[in-house]
Amino acid sequence: MLIKKSLNANAVIAVDLDEKEFILFGKGIGYGKKTGDKVDETVVNQTFIPLSNSEIKEYVSLLESIPPVILEITRSTVQHAEKVLKCALNVNVYFMLSDHLNFAIERQKNGILVQNRVFWEIKNYYTTEFEIGRYALKLIMQDLGIKLPDEEAANIAFHIINAQTDDSTKKDGMNYANLISGVVSIVRYSIGKQIDTHSTHYQRFITHLKFFSERFFSDSMLIEKNDTLFEQIAISYPEATEIAFMVKDYLTSVYEKHIPKEEITYLSVHINRLLNAQEIDDGKHV
Repeated sequence: MLIKKSLNANAVIAVDLDEKEFILFGKGIGYGKKTGDKVDETVVNQTFIPLSNSEIKEYVSLLESIPPVILEITRSTVQHAEKVLKCALNVNVYFMLSDHLNFAIERQKNGILVQNRVFWEIKNYYTTEFEIGRYALKLIMQDLGIKLPDEEAANIAFHIINAQTDDSTKKDGMNYANLISGVVSIVRYSIGKQIDTHSTHYQRFITHLKFFSERFFSDSMLIEKNDTLFEQIAISYPEATEIAFMVKDYLTSVYEKHIPKEEITYLSVHINRLLNAQEIDDGKHV
């Protein structure tokens, strides 16, 4: 592969033998390079294949405006995220996240604070992604000596959540967080007692809500095919089922979507586990 253009020290546009254009990232890959130089493939960390000429122009303009150190922080953060999450992220995260970090650092220098409205939800419901965000903040402090607030860790988490997909439909972290927050509020209020947010049952409940959110926003909720199971759960766990229907009414009201019985069934099961956990904890203090 030959270099067509050096964007900065850590990014270049390269062409292969078929004259296909690629954006390549790597620490020092563009340092001192000129058009026509061979690419040092030993320092290539990620290859990008833009889908159209208009896209590559947009990315080129973006990358040329971002300092190399921020591109390197982005690359390290994404690689760390893929290792922790054990999945490949959508390559667009490199462009979107580097642009966000560059803007966040500029805001910090100018004393501008932008409040994250769902900071608490992201921190508590997307703990892995939030910690990845904190990892990025540590790199920024280490490499630039700039301390960004923890709210920026949640903003970074948004990009990581949105990038966890292999298709063109991106996850919307803010929508997910808002839905989960609303459901959890209803369940906690209905139970009427303090829930141990560190318990296994609570963590499983949150995990269930994350997968439910994916199905909900992608219109791929579970199909109603087992009325018998629904009836059994409704009879066995009446209190949990009642709370699940409160959740259903809330979601239908806010999002105007039908919630199948199959989803209500599994939601009832998880709520019942929380109820049982509360009864056990209460028994310890009798």
